[in-house]
Amino acid sequence: MQLEDWLVLATTLLFIVIYGAWKTRKHSKVSDYLRGGNSAKWWTVGISVMATQASAITFLSTPGQAFHDGMGFVQFYFGLPIAMIIICMVFIPLYHKLKVYTAYEFLEQRFDGKTRVLTAFLFLIQRGLSAGITIFAPAIILSAVLGWDLYLLNIIIGVLVIIYTVSGGTKAVSVTQKQQMAVIFAGMFIAFYLILDGLPEEVTFSKALEIAGASGKMDVLDFSFDFENNYTVWSGIIGGTFLMLSYFGTDQSQVQRYLSGQSVKQSQLGLMFNGLLKVPMQFFILLVGVMVFVFYQYNSAPLHFNPSNVSEVMASDYADEYKALETERLVVEKELFAVQAAMAATTDGLKDGQLVAKMKSLQATDKELREKAKTVILQVNENATVNDKDYVFIHYILNNLPKGLIGLLLAVILSAAMSSTASELNALGTTTTIDIYKRRQTQERDEAFYISKSKWFTAMWGVLAILVACVANLFENLIQLVNIIGSIFYGNVLGIFLLAFFIKFVRSRAVFLAAIVTQVVIIGLWFWDVIPYLWLNLIGCVLVILIAMLIQSLDNRPKK
Repeated sequence: MQLEDWLVLATTLLFIVIYGAWKTRKHSKVSDYLRGGNSAKWWTVGISVMATQASAITFLSTPGQAFHDGMGFVQFYFGLPIAMIIICMVFIPLYHKLKVYTAYEFLEQRFDGKTRVLTAFLFLIQRGLSAGITIFAPAIILSAVLGWDLYLLNIIIGVLVIIYTVSGGTKAVSVTQKQQMAVIFAGMFIAFYLILDGLPEEVTFSKALEIAGASGKMDVLDFSFDFENNYTVWSGIIGGTFLMLSYFGTDQSQVQRYLSGQSVKQSQLGLMFNGLLKVPMQFFILLVGVMVFVFYQYNSAPLHFNPSNVSEVMASDYADEYKALETERLVVEKELFAVQAAMAATTDGLKDGQLVAKMKSLQATDKELREKAKTVILQVNENATVNDKDYVFIHYILNNLPKGLIGLLLAVILSAAMSSTASELNALGTTTTIDIYKRRQTQERDEAFYISKSKWFTAMWGVLAILVACVANLFENLIQLVNIIGSIFYGNVLGIFLLAFFIKFVRSRAVFLAAIVTQVVIIGLWFWDVIPYLWLNLIGCVLVILIAMLIQSLDNRPKK
């Protein structure tokens, strides 16, 4: 990185942190600190909701996902607009009517204290892990690519977030997320333009789409009922709807965003804004990854994108074997360049069956060589993570963008990490204060006392998130890891809330026992890999409802 990149990166991040801490430094009421004084307009709510979900993982993993597997991942978000409508009609009016600080307060009013604490505890587990991953994701990739110290990066990202989140609470999170999303959108649009600008003159955007389509990257919809495939229309609409309902309707990191709205209408408009924009946004990010794939059809790419794995192999006895694969791939790459040039030179190149067949054959050979490279890496280190999807986009950024813009794109990645982590820490601190600590107090405390405790709990969770980041190992794909963690817990939590909303005859004992049994079953299904993880949301939700109804029915039987 050049001096210009360092200046852009440091200036952007420090401005966000200092502005957020200064703008929201004074709080006299708990409602101001935890709900932002209910002053947020609908666009602030919408941006905050979107920024909370759009972590660094979104901007690192999603383009890499599209590079390898195409646009099919967008189906994951098909259930989101449906979930937004249901939450706007059912959840938001109820939360505002009850004037709750957390979603879990409602459960004590409907059931009892232990059900509230259990649900809050499930949230704290999964969101605490996720907070660590949102710090770890950019840190491990930047450390591998730039050679920065991993632990130092984890600490820097975590401390920056802790500073303004502890200082300003919910309002600081909302204020800074507007700047962060502006940086993110500017950076991604600039990257998209530069990718297209880096293609040969004869390769227009429409031509690039044709090449991507011929390579199988533009297959958006999969209507099959194949349970071996994580991403289909059905898993997105059904499993995705249940996941999004639980995430946006019961996860405090999201609920707290729209509880800060000025009114029910402002909160509803903010969520609908998110529902309308989120799917096109994810489509665009995936399209960036597809265009990176097209770019590398005309420009040289590494055999393996994770530089730390490559360095380890080159320092081992398998270096010659890896070099032989690289040499073989260079031959394939040269042939592929020639075929792509021939296809670009003619207006009907994609209609030429021979050229298309040759292109697909070379791409298949390229994929085979990449798999062989992974095998070599595993021979050197059997614990190595050989999936390099998360390194594709950052490799493009560092090797193809001009000075200054590299710093901007790195600021995009770190801003996304900070915006998502800030929401998570804010929600973790609030839930710990309100649902665990406050309800155990036997004497009256003033507003300042609970503001102070909330700050301490937020800082505590920030430190724990940094520790999780420092001991985490890179999973197959980071964006999948976050969604898997959510799917293990979200269905169960959503089922508890649906029981509370709609099934009035079920009481606390039945719900509490059903939730424990369901969580054990869902963890078992995930551990033995019985079904794609998105379906765990539906199974968990339905299972807890059925078990609770069964237990309640047995309890209601006349006693002899």
